[in-house]
Amino acid sequence: MTTIPAIAANNGAAPGSAPRTPVKAMDSEVFMSLLVTQLRYQDPSAPMDTNQMMSQSVQLSMMEKMTELTAGAKESFSLQMRTAAAQIIGTEVSYTLADGTKGAGVASAVSFADGVPTVTVGDAKVPLDLITGMTARTPVEPTKTT
Repeated sequence: MTTIPAIAANNGAAPGSAPRTPVKAMDSEVFMSLLVTQLRYQDPSAPMDTNQMMSQSVQLSMMEKMTELTAGAKESFSLQMRTAAAQIIGTEVSYTLADGTKGAGVASAVSFADGVPTVTVGDAKVPLDLITGMTARTPVEPTKTT
């Protein structure tokens, strides 16, 4: 009687190799791999329906376009947040922090180091999405010299 070696300890990888990392998102590579595997192991006497294959190809194309569209929308939103944050400098703002602390002051600087721009109001560093109000800037009139 032969025994089957345990493979669960190495996450299904061959002995002596690095553990396999599971894929967390479906991408075009995973989709194509599944399609190729399906074609490789299909029954030659009953091949895959061409309509089904075309449908799967269209699904792959739609998935790739949706991924591109999502990435573009994220970039656009990030740019809008950065632009809005930069325009706040010199404006009187009010905010409510996550712990409920309220404050107000003049926005003096903006940091883009994190995902959400952080506005410096006095000594406080306030994420842009926690700013609750702004007072319009008053235009500065040029001084007249005679």
